[in-house]
Amino acid sequence: MGTKVHKGAASPRYVTIAAELRDRITGEKLGPHTLMPSERELSETYGVSRMTARQALALLEKEGYVYRRPPRGTFVAEARVPFHIGSFSDEIILAGRRPSAQLIWAEERPPTPSAREALDLAGEETVHALHRLRFADDEPIALETTYFPSALTPGLLEQPLTGSLWHILRTHYRVVPADASAVIESIVIDDASCARLKIRSASNGILLTRRTYTADGRCVEFARDVYRADRASFKVEARIPVPVEDV
Repeated sequence: MGTKVHKGAASPRYVTIAAELRDRITGEKLGPHTLMPSERELSETYGVSRMTARQALALLEKEGYVYRRPPRGTFVAEARVPFHIGSFSDEIILAGRRPSAQLIWAEERPPTPSAREALDLAGEETVHALHRLRFADDEPIALETTYFPSALTPGLLEQPLTGSLWHILRTHYRVVPADASAVIESIVIDDASCARLKIRSASNGILLTRRTYTADGRCVEFARDVYRADRASFKVEARIPVPVEDV
């Protein structure tokens, strides 16, 4: 008997065109700020209507691969900053850029329920909570809301808080981050955060709900970090467990 092949509906033409253009961008055949082919040029190259060509460029713009500068045209955007789960400052330096932070607010207060659970705090214990805007060079990339146990970090709010908080943990409190974990979610960024990040209202974002541990397994930091989806990408590596049926 022959093998049955089940064919689904073909992808819309504009999706296919966008995929080809995306591959050219990520393969560095089209460098940052290069002028993209116009709608007319794309329609002639691919034999489609200008509306279809416009949809392909609109999809790439939504994904953050291109940006528009009317009436000059559509251009290739800067490559996303690659991140691992860990220190923002270290990752930005590895990307060849300069990290910095703008402190929006910092206070000692009772923890949120999520922070209390993550940091394993007792009923009356407080946290040092900080909200910061993070930059790569002068470009806003992320908003971080970070919580540390107050008892572990006395005087933290008097420290300079525009650089690496992990550096302060290591050098001032002798607390050495050893492991970090995060839940990564796709979100729509609220209007106030969009304004701080200098992006359009209701832009897509990446939410990291993050925990940092010392070598003995104690959680010393709980954070909720919101990244611009058009400027950040995350590399996640995991060891594949042996399936139960193979054991």
